[in-house]
Amino acid sequence: MEMDNIAVRQRLINNCRQIIVKAGTRLLTDRSRISELVSGITVLRNRGFRVLLVSSGAVGIGMRQLKLKRRPRELSKIQALAAIGQCRLMAIYEAECRRRGFQSAQLLLTAADLRSRERYLNVMNCINALWERDVLPIVNENDSVSVDELKFGDNDILSGMLATLTGSQLTVILTTEQGLRVRRDGVLGERISVVPKVDAAVRNMAGGTDNAEFSIGGMSSKIRAAEMVTAAGESLWIADGREDGILEKIVHAEDVGTLFIPGANRVSGHKRWLKFFACSTGSLVVDQGAAEALRNKGGSLLPSGVVEIRGGFKRGDTVEVLDPAGKIIARGLVNYSSTECAAIRGMHSPELTRALGRAADDEIIHRDNLSLV
Repeated sequence: MEMDNIAVRQRLINNCRQIIVKAGTRLLTDRSRISELVSGITVLRNRGFRVLLVSSGAVGIGMRQLKLKRRPRELSKIQALAAIGQCRLMAIYEAECRRRGFQSAQLLLTAADLRSRERYLNVMNCINALWERDVLPIVNENDSVSVDELKFGDNDILSGMLATLTGSQLTVILTTEQGLRVRRDGVLGERISVVPKVDAAVRNMAGGTDNAEFSIGGMSSKIRAAEMVTAAGESLWIADGREDGILEKIVHAEDVGTLFIPGANRVSGHKRWLKFFACSTGSLVVDQGAAEALRNKGGSLLPSGVVEIRGGFKRGDTVEVLDPAGKIIARGLVNYSSTECAAIRGMHSPELTRALGRAADDEIIHRDNLSLV
């Protein structure tokens, strides 16, 4: 079994070109740990991988600068700590990178940057431009300006989103655990080497590992990130960032940590945005026949299958598609406004031009602009 686990890892590394590395606050406790992290990233870069680092730590460093022992609850105080810590953190990263012969660049993001299609593309283009110039992108949530509705939740989720955005074949989340471990009666047992699918049993093993004094998140958020990444057709690897040389061990395909492997279907870039990032402005309720056609036949959504329109939207907006039970089954870019959808719902193609008084698309959402959820 051990050889199988190593073989899975070796195939992944052999087929990998881009790697997202995420390091949490508790791994960035001092300059030496940051130096160790950058050394590991240098190993990956020297092997020819494009690397992007998602780095927590700004709030933690801000707390240390002000000699605080507990993370405050008030948003304004957390934002102030992030502003204090972020510049200090990036100064350390830049110095460590320059010691090894390359440069770093800072990107601070909010969830709104990825929900907007235009801003999503701008982020992706910026990252690609940095990679083309052999610069290490270092990304963090923009904690100094983020409010609840603009937050990713934590950097585990942000790393998963960036993996899907960039099409990176591997996301490595470095944590203070050896990986996902078997949980029996609330007691943690042996490490799980490979997870072929994120299901209810896997989620139930994800007990919280957060330390509210300095950080947020935990194993549950890492499982959510794994679910996102593997659904997009990529892999995610949780490993112990306290272990010296851990990134080198990963690139050598050693059986360390827990590897989550993807399903068979890889989601294309455009549909990734629809599936994971797009913010819907309305919804369409469809009948059972249309729901089955979307789920099982890869069809487009036709007006004849729509039974109800909810919310107000315009042509080109993102809408959710709901089955008769109200469950979201897809998101897509709509060819008609909500008013037009209401006018043509239930109709067949020959009726559309007459109802609208102009030439009309046959589909409310074309299958190329629709992603199943």
